[in-house]
Amino acid sequence: MSRSNILRVDEKTLSKDISGKAYIVTGANSGVGLETTRQLVKQGGHVIMACRRPEAAAEAAKSFTGLKGTYEVMRLDLADLQSVRDFVAEFLKKHDKLAALVCNAGLVTMGSEVKRTKDEFEMAIGVSYFGHFLLTELLLDVLKQSAPSRMVIVSSVVHAGSERNRPDVHLEDLNFNTRKFNNFAAYAEAKVAVILYAMELAKRLEGTGVTTTSLHPGWARSNFGGNGLLMRIMRMVMAPLRPFITDSNEEAAQTSLHCLLSDDAANHSGAYFSQSSVLYRDKECKNGGWPMTSPNPNARNMDTAEKLVDLSYKLVGLI
Repeated sequence: MSRSNILRVDEKTLSKDISGKAYIVTGANSGVGLETTRQLVKQGGHVIMACRRPEAAAEAAKSFTGLKGTYEVMRLDLADLQSVRDFVAEFLKKHDKLAALVCNAGLVTMGSEVKRTKDEFEMAIGVSYFGHFLLTELLLDVLKQSAPSRMVIVSSVVHAGSERNRPDVHLEDLNFNTRKFNNFAAYAEAKVAVILYAMELAKRLEGTGVTTTSLHPGWARSNFGGNGLLMRIMRMVMAPLRPFITDSNEEAAQTSLHCLLSDDAANHSGAYFSQSSVLYRDKECKNGGWPMTSPNPNARNMDTAEKLVDLSYKLVGLI
């Protein structure tokens, strides 16, 4: 059973022959990342599955048997900036073209204590934003050489908040070093950061043939959030309603695929795209849009975006 107002990629776009084109998908071993990868391989693409657990990716990729395209698995731990650098160095040894980078991986931590990456970033923003920021910046040259090319980064409806509480990035303390920690607030702020980055990068890359988009994929029936006791209980409680308010992983991959493959998406560099979702607190956003305007003004502030990027260069060691 599917929801009635799901946005879907048209058949013409899903029939494009992308043979000979290389794509990187982070978090490609499960959920939306796996289904995005599957469709790209189906259409003839070569997908580099960039995953923290390569053995899980290799197992998941067995389901691609008989599809037109190809794939390879490479280890990438976005919670470790040296792993990001090693991944890029290895990729560039093998490939001199990149049609698109799909920054799909992300997480929300459970519990009231701050969890940190190897480089001391708060875990949610460290993986969703800082790891992808370094990955993207290190791949910009090959993306430019491969133009027209695309960068797609996954955000979340959670970034929107509500009229009374719009999440924002706190440039003075991005990693909750002094602020009181809240795991869902940290996740929402990380997802504001990725939207701002896509917007800033689009401005910076104007005229290069590299376009960027951020997106909300929908409420996927994936293992997002992990398999801890709380998440298992929540899934059990929600089970009767799931077909009416959530999406299959294949349905949740539709927005990513639209941003990657559709001719129109390239005309909206820097824009935010969204699947329909009951989780939006703003009624006018519930039907989504390809693209749509985020209801959160903090996610549309170019001044903040530029300051965030300048700070990020320093924090990841690029300057």
